[in-house]
Amino acid sequence: MIDWRAAIFAALLVFATLGRAQADDVTLTSRDGSVEITGTLLGYDGEFFRVETVYGVLTLDGSGVVCGGPGCPDLQAYVADITISGARTMGEVLFPALVEAFSLRNGYRVQRHVNSDTDFRYDLTDRATGRPAASIGFHVTSTSEGFADLIAGEADIALSMREATAEEIRLGRVAGIGDLGNPRHSRIVGLDAIVPLVARSNRLDSITLQALSQLYSGKIVNWAALGGPDAPVALHLREEASGLAQAFRRRVMLDQGTDLARGITRHASNADLTDAVAADPYSIGIAALSETGNARALSLAGACGRPATANTGTLKTEDYPLTLPLFVYTPARRLPVLAREFLDFARSSAAQPVIGRAGFVDLRLREIPVSAQGQRLANAIAGAGREVALAELQRMVQRMQGSSRLSLSFRFAKGGTVLDAQSRSNIEILAGQLERGMHDRNSLVFVGFSDGVGRAAANQRLALRRAETVRREVLRAAPTADRDRLDLQVDAFGETMPIACDDTDWGRGVNRRVEVWISRNEP
Repeated sequence: MIDWRAAIFAALLVFATLGRAQADDVTLTSRDGSVEITGTLLGYDGEFFRVETVYGVLTLDGSGVVCGGPGCPDLQAYVADITISGARTMGEVLFPALVEAFSLRNGYRVQRHVNSDTDFRYDLTDRATGRPAASIGFHVTSTSEGFADLIAGEADIALSMREATAEEIRLGRVAGIGDLGNPRHSRIVGLDAIVPLVARSNRLDSITLQALSQLYSGKIVNWAALGGPDAPVALHLREEASGLAQAFRRRVMLDQGTDLARGITRHASNADLTDAVAADPYSIGIAALSETGNARALSLAGACGRPATANTGTLKTEDYPLTLPLFVYTPARRLPVLAREFLDFARSSAAQPVIGRAGFVDLRLREIPVSAQGQRLANAIAGAGREVALAELQRMVQRMQGSSRLSLSFRFAKGGTVLDAQSRSNIEILAGQLERGMHDRNSLVFVGFSDGVGRAAANQRLALRRAETVRREVLRAAPTADRDRLDLQVDAFGETMPIACDDTDWGRGVNRRVEVWISRNEP
């Protein structure tokens, strides 16, 4: 027997689909009438049409064509519709502040409409004409949900506290949004850090990564094991979908060969977590440096006695091992021009004070004079390997005289020769300065350092090769820089100046780096 209800429903579905396709039909004709393309309009971003045609999906410049057909948009009434989804840490304060600063700078009146703490919208109106310019919607819950929305086509921009996972990259390819593992689809707009937190009444000042992993794996359950009182430890962490929690699990737990224990108290926001830790002297939490609340951040200690403290300087130079770059991911399709302008603004010099005021570490480069590097020099003397001769220490000090260290470093991903994400971002920042002529009268020295494992001579050669690699990558990223006005040198001091202890993987990773020293030459 025929199911007439199903047949009628199917017919209606086909009719609705055909009607929608016809409604979206457009014909784009070149201004001189010589070329005509017909298809289904997939989108219009204020500049370009995306049309599905018999030749495939084509993108056409709206200024060069005339649109005809029922699917043509009203070009005069176009309003950019942009959706931002992802990390709550970035979406609650930082990106709203950037939207407001961008609007003020570009002559837009901005109005905020709030549905909830995680769901709100900004409407931008042109002050000169009074016309609506954009609607920027925010859906800020977690890094994982931001990637899910981006892959599903429900977001134009994803905010993330970590790099895309292999599975997210695979799903992105399947969904046709491009390769999320390609640096062209991500950018870093600022820095944060993973920090262990305790109540202010807790006497602990620092903790090793090994002890931290043992706490969160359940191997240490009492404060007495850390020199504290005989009391059970209460563990706090963000929810599983949080990019910060995922980064902690990967970079601390899994790197130490452990995993998270059951019974950890999970929190939907940093504020909830820090409040809980601050109220309990027997608790410890993992949070973002940007939001420590009334709790106190611990330094990360090593067996050699050189603690790493999270602050603006150590995050910029990546000397703190748990630095968190703040990522923005975009799909492999053309975003509305206003969205592209906003993303460019977020990386501009005008946005850096906004990022700092929002509680994060900005990307501005600073110069650290030799007079402010006393601790580094003390570490060099105390921690240099046995094969490091006094003459090499003296050569390094002589090289440093009259120079300052730029507040950026370059490090290679673990076990490879590929620069990590923050270093790739630093390449772009320094290359941009070269192209703008900011160092035409300066001498820049790319200085390589290594860990202390192996022979000193081999470490010296490896450090020099890495310095040469970074110099080459910076020049490659600065094609318009005037080579005749640049003085870019390389040098290496191997294991001469350790920053962290060589007794851990993360300590050795921190010590393997390329720095940039700058000398200002008088005109």
